[in-house]
Amino acid sequence: MRRALALVVAASALAFAGAAAAEHWTKYVDVADNPGAAWSYDADYSYKDSQTGRLVVMQAISKGQFGPGAPGKADGVGNVYAIDCAKKNVIQLGSYKPSAPLAIKSNWRSDTPKKMDGAEDMALIAAVCPHIDHVPVK
Repeated sequence: MRRALALVVAASALAFAGAAAAEHWTKYVDVADNPGAAWSYDADYSYKDSQTGRLVVMQAISKGQFGPGAPGKADGVGNVYAIDCAKKNVIQLGSYKPSAPLAIKSNWRSDTPKKMDGAEDMALIAAVCPHIDHVPVK
């Protein structure tokens, strides 16, 4: 019985370590009006939406020793966006913070896109859009 319990604990630890290692955050811009804060995106989460052709990306903010973190992490604060790289507009699918888990809107494809502008938006486009042909299609 002890061996079985030890195997379960070991397997759980390995699964957790694998899930944590799956996050590949790439910093793409420092926050201009908040010294020490930066935005990053998770390359492992990115995909091309098969219905809209939009690039779906998860971004998170970090500050000092905190973040970036995925949904469910104690320091996770971020958003999931669907970006039209050609038109430079975006639809927000959902957001998350430590007190609120990520919830993707089921009807996001019918939302009106918002124009991306400003340095942080342009930095996100520059960081992720060159990869649109190299991400999975879902």
